[in-house]
Amino acid sequence: MSFLYPGEYIDSTYSIDFDKLYKEGYRGIIFDIDNTLVTHGSPADERAIALFKHLKELGFSCLVLSNNKEPRVKSFAKQVGIKYIYKAGKPKPSGYRTAMERLGTDTKNTLFVGDQIFTDIIGANLTGIRSILVAPIDPHEEIQIVLKRFIEKPVIACYKKHLKKVNK
Repeated sequence: MSFLYPGEYIDSTYSIDFDKLYKEGYRGIIFDIDNTLVTHGSPADERAIALFKHLKELGFSCLVLSNNKEPRVKSFAKQVGIKYIYKAGKPKPSGYRTAMERLGTDTKNTLFVGDQIFTDIIGANLTGIRSILVAPIDPHEEIQIVLKRFIEKPVIACYKKHLKKVNK
């Protein structure tokens, strides 16, 4: 069951202490887009643009890895000025490996940030990179994602119980 667990679970991408992660030696960040950085289908907003500006200033290389089609992914990536991979086939590790190649990073200095366990987190974990699960920005989603969220709830509950045991 632990392969379903994220390395961390944080309320928002915008609450992550990226300065601390850089000091810990991370140099590459792979992001999901929809409901991780902006609401589903939305363009980059001021908050996302400011985040990527800050990450670049810190020295991070960033990339969006999405199962979405190229027009959506390319548009967002262009707005924030980063690389992208579309139709990534998450959770298959091949997309994550390609992302690390493009970033010039490896499993030890790359992390992944996403909002779905069964695509984002499993893929990062299978690839061997640190995973950060964030709560979805908008609870109003397409039916197939709503169904995944229903299945994710017990996994998140087990993860939180696991954390309590580990942190005793």
